Amino acid sequence: MEEVKLINDLKSKDKRDCAFNELVSLYKERLYWHIRNIVKSHDDADDVLQNTFIKIFKNIDLFKGDSKLYSWMYRIATNEAITFINKRAKQMQISNEELQSLAIDNLKSDVYFEGDAIQLKLQQAIATLPQKQQLVFNMKYFQDIKYKDMSEILETSEGALKASYHLAIKKIEAYLLNQ
Repeated sequence: MEEVKLINDLKSKDKRDCAFNELVSLYKERLYWHIRNIVKSHDDADDVLQNTFIKIFKNIDLFKGDSKLYSWMYRIATNEAITFINKRAKQMQISNEELQSLAIDNLKSDVYFEGDAIQLKLQQAIATLPQKQQLVFNMKYFQDIKYKDMSEILETSEGALKASYHLAIKKIEAYLLNQ
């Protein structure tokens, strides 16, 4: 019920600014960490998060309510993060995989990365996965998003997501055992 009121307030000219501030305070941390798991860098995650909220603000009138509001926002955040990675890789004239590898290397010097050597190894293992498996693994492992919600966000079946997660775990285990 609260979500319906928030959506109505977001679509209302009079209440839009106040409702948007509430939306940002409710979701900024979760969306930040979702984006951060994709782009790796704090600064890049901040930029993508800002773009995500701009897109949400500009397009809230297009939200039909076919899914939960947060699923719609996560889809936007995911797409923005992937677009960011693709653009950055193209600018640097390297592959997405090479960009991910660079991002992992930069985590060691990132003052906002609080992980230890084990977490760094895990990030290196995740970076070896195909993009879709990375997304599924990050969403399930780090954010504990249910497959049902993930299927709305990524617009794919729960079965495909379970298979992707299973494959991701196997690949990560193999990577870590060979290190």
